[in-house]
Amino acid sequence: MTGKAKWYVVHTYSGYENKVAATIRKSVENRGLEELIEDVHVPMETVTEIKDTGSRQVERKLFPGYVLIKMHMTDESWYIVRNTRGVTSFVGPGSKPVALTDEEVAALGVEKMEIKLSYGVGDSVKIIEGPLDGFIGVVDEIDTATQSVKVTVSMFGRETPVELQFGQVAALEK
Repeated sequence: MTGKAKWYVVHTYSGYENKVAATIRKSVENRGLEELIEDVHVPMETVTEIKDTGSRQVERKLFPGYVLIKMHMTDESWYIVRNTRGVTSFVGPGSKPVALTDEEVAALGVEKMEIKLSYGVGDSVKIIEGPLDGFIGVVDEIDTATQSVKVTVSMFGRETPVELQFGQVAALEK
C-alpha cells in the first residue's frame, strides 16, 4: 500500500450509525485488515438538555446517518464496508467514494493533529495578522482545542488581553 489512509464518509440508515461502526470494526478485526481500515468514527457532540426535571449532559450524533472511516481504498476494503448491513452507500458521485480533504478532517475534529508552536506561555510574540498587526505582546495562555492564544498587548499605556488564532502570531527573533 502506498500513501496514507484517507477519511471517507459512509451513508447509513438513520439510527444505525453505532451498529454499523461496531460491525465494521468487528469485520476488520476478524479478517485481520487493520492495515486497510485504520479507524471508524461516529462524530458525537455533548449537549446540555434542559427539561422540566432539570438539565443533563447528552451525547448526540453530529451527523445522523453518517459514519466516517479512515482507510486505504482497495477493492477489498470497499467491499467490506459497502456490504456491511445498514450501509447504503459511500458519499461521492455515483459509486465512486470521494475522500475528505485535510481541511475538512481538521474542521470536523475527527483526528487529533499535533501542533508545534515556536513560542510558549511567557514568551514575547509579534502579531502578524489582523487589526493589531505589528503589535508585540506576551503569551498568557495557549488553547490547543480552539487553536487560539491569549496575548497581553500594551495599548495606550494599558495592558489589554486579546485572543488570537495560532496563525496570527509569531515568535520574536532572539
